[in-house]
Amino acid sequence: MALSNNVIGAINFVAMLLSIPIIGTGIWLANEPDNSCVKILQWPVIILGVLILVVALAGFIGAFWRIPWLLILYLIAMLVLIILLACLVVFVYMVTIRGSGHLEPNRAYLEYDLNDFSGWLRRRVRSSFKWDRIKACLSTTNMCAELNQSYRMAQDFFNARINPIQSGCCKPPTQCGYTFINPTYWISPINMAADMDCLQWNNDQNQLCYNCDSCKAGLLANIKEEWRKADIILLITLVALICVYLVGCCAFRNAKTEDIFKRYKQGYT
Repeated sequence: MALSNNVIGAINFVAMLLSIPIIGTGIWLANEPDNSCVKILQWPVIILGVLILVVALAGFIGAFWRIPWLLILYLIAMLVLIILLACLVVFVYMVTIRGSGHLEPNRAYLEYDLNDFSGWLRRRVRSSFKWDRIKACLSTTNMCAELNQSYRMAQDFFNARINPIQSGCCKPPTQCGYTFINPTYWISPINMAADMDCLQWNNDQNQLCYNCDSCKAGLLANIKEEWRKADIILLITLVALICVYLVGCCAFRNAKTEDIFKRYKQGYT
C-alpha cells in the first residue's frame, strides 16, 4: 500500500508540473498585443491550468497522508479536467483550421480576407461594439509607427514581411492602387471600387485602416498563428496528462487490491 501511495504521490507531482506549460501558455497569450485586445482564449487556458494544479496538489496530499476519499475525488476531478482540456484542444484546432493570406503582385507580404476565417472567429469581431473596443486597444500599440521607422522607401516596404495585423490595419488594401508616401500615409487611389476597405482608409494616424475588414482579417490571422502554437503545447501536455492519469489509476487500483488482500489476510489469521 505504501509503495502504491508513493507512486500515486509521484504521479501527482508530475501532474502538478504539467500544469505549468498550460498556465504559461495562457500567460503568453495574455501578453501578446492582439490576444490582450481580444481576450478570448487566455483566461480559459489559465483557469484550466490552475484547476489542474489544484487537483494534482489535492491528489498529492491524499497520497502522502493516505486519504482514500481525496484520491477518489482527485481521479474524478482530473478525468473531468482532462476531458475539458481535450475539448479545448479540438475546439481551437477547428476554429483555426480556416484562414490564410494571399499574395498580391509585387508584394512580399500577405493580405487577408475576413470571409476566409471560421464563422466563430468572425463573430468575435463582427459587431461594432466588440470591434470598437478591440480597435481602441490596437490603436494604442506602436505596431504601425514601427513601420515608419523601419521602411523609408516604397520598394523596401513592398519587399518586407510584415505581420498580418500590420498588413491589414496599417495600410490600405493593395488592390485600391494607393500611392506610397510612407508605410502609413498613402494618396491618389486608382481603383476605389475594388474593395469597400478602399473607402475606409484614412491617413489620420489614429484611424488608418482600423475600420477595414482587412484589419479584422489581419487580427484573426495573427490570432490563428498564436492559437495554433498554443494548441500544440496544449496537445502535448494533454497526451502527457493522459499517460500520467492512467498510471495513477493503475497505482490506485493496486493500492486498493493490496489493502483488500491485507485485510483478508488479517481476518484469515
